[in-house]
Amino acid sequence: MQEAITTHVYAIFFFLAIILFNFYSLIFVKDFIKLAKRLKLTTPVYHLSNAVIMYTGAIVSAYARSFSFTIIIMIAASIFLLVIEIKRYKKMRVIKSTDIKAQEEFIPYAKKIYTIELLVLVSVYIISKVF
Repeated sequence: MQEAITTHVYAIFFFLAIILFNFYSLIFVKDFIKLAKRLKLTTPVYHLSNAVIMYTGAIVSAYARSFSFTIIIMIAASIFLLVIEIKRYKKMRVIKSTDIKAQEEFIPYAKKIYTIELLVLVSVYIISKVF
């Protein structure tokens, strides 16, 4: 059980690092094409780490034989993060290299998405410690 918990925690830290890396890229990479390539490369890793978090969380929950309000919140948060990242990716992939207006509109949108993702992770952490 301890190995599953350790894997779960490391996967969460890795997931957080991916979100922070993408947020950092949004702030400091000024060329949209480079930014889009970087975000496109990290998207599968993002989803893989989210899947690892869901899988290890399910193992820990099943092994502990507990299904509480906190676990329901964690499941909802994982699904929410999955959906919101898919929406960000779908909006990014249709932007053409010549569409400067859409590129400029995407940056604040993506910053909002990553801010929401960070807030969700922090909120789930706080809820898991309180309950």
